[in-house]
Amino acid sequence: MLGKDWLQRTQIEQHSLDMRQFVDFRQSTLPNGLRLVEAYNASGLSYTILPDRGLDIWTAHYRGVPLTWISQGSPHQPDIGGSWLRLFNGGLLTTCGLTHAGPAEKEPLTEGGRDLHGLYTHLRAGAVSVSGGWEGDRYTLALSGTVSENRLFGEQLRLERTYRLPLDAPVIAWADRITNLGDTPAPLMVLYHVNLGYPLIRAGTTLVSPDHAVYPRDTEARKGVTTWAHYEAAQEGYAEQVFWHHLKAAADGQTAVALVQESFGMLFEWNTRELPYLTQWKNTRQGIYVCGVEPGNCLPEGQRKAQEKGRLVWLEPGQSQSFACALTVLDGAEAVARARERIAALAREGTPASGCKLDDYASQ
Repeated sequence: MLGKDWLQRTQIEQHSLDMRQFVDFRQSTLPNGLRLVEAYNASGLSYTILPDRGLDIWTAHYRGVPLTWISQGSPHQPDIGGSWLRLFNGGLLTTCGLTHAGPAEKEPLTEGGRDLHGLYTHLRAGAVSVSGGWEGDRYTLALSGTVSENRLFGEQLRLERTYRLPLDAPVIAWADRITNLGDTPAPLMVLYHVNLGYPLIRAGTTLVSPDHAVYPRDTEARKGVTTWAHYEAAQEGYAEQVFWHHLKAAADGQTAVALVQESFGMLFEWNTRELPYLTQWKNTRQGIYVCGVEPGNCLPEGQRKAQEKGRLVWLEPGQSQSFACALTVLDGAEAVARARERIAALAREGTPASGCKLDDYASQ
């Protein structure tokens, strides 16, 4: 292997005048008009952002190894009238929200029915731009854009998303700032549906997490309450299992979980003060073998139940809230061991994340 000496600023500037040789957000358009942004860097990481699907992430690879599952025929065009399930791309990131995450609802708190997981994935981004460069000896690019969820006489929300792409690390990091531009409070439900696929998820993969408690969502999940951390081989007709995690976090609110094999995995990092809930979605069904690790400011339970249980967050007029996540590919046994040690330390020394209200599931 080359090591990393060749990525020193002095070496690069002596040998190349265009950083796109090493790292870029490369924008293009498919024949059907769907916009793509191909992200790649010198670590071997690559992923595809879809500006016309809320700036979410479709394919993702590390040194040729796929990190996510994708659906047949994807990426699909956005369609406000189309169902969430038919238009589900799979892909590494599908954002659920911004005012609803969970099952479809016919009796809304706000006017108009709500489809599964809300409207966000049907929305197109504007003002997409790339910036960045050298800061001392570190080179980082940023891709930014805005997405609006709005309705005349209804919610007026604007999301500003920024991805940061380092030159030499296998890290996918994004930050969102959501602002209520309207003159009335708006419900705010944000869940990052991070979808992992084969071979990152397969028989033998384990979810390592600093849990204070883990609760099954329903009767089906209770069947797997002792095996939620372990993933099995693909099965015909497998019925999904969903678990709610109340995690421990450091004093500053930061937490981490990881999906690991012996020498490969992915580390997830975020702040529980912003995103106190973690949903684990297990779907090891043959052919559609895709599983989720989903930080959120909510559970995917819908506005109505969140309101009833005191979990629904409201964004006041003029108010903004910010959220951020980072995913890091764990390449090699040492990287996996370091991630395990960090999470074990959080489990020993951390405290239960504040704002995670799961008492109703604890009493079941």
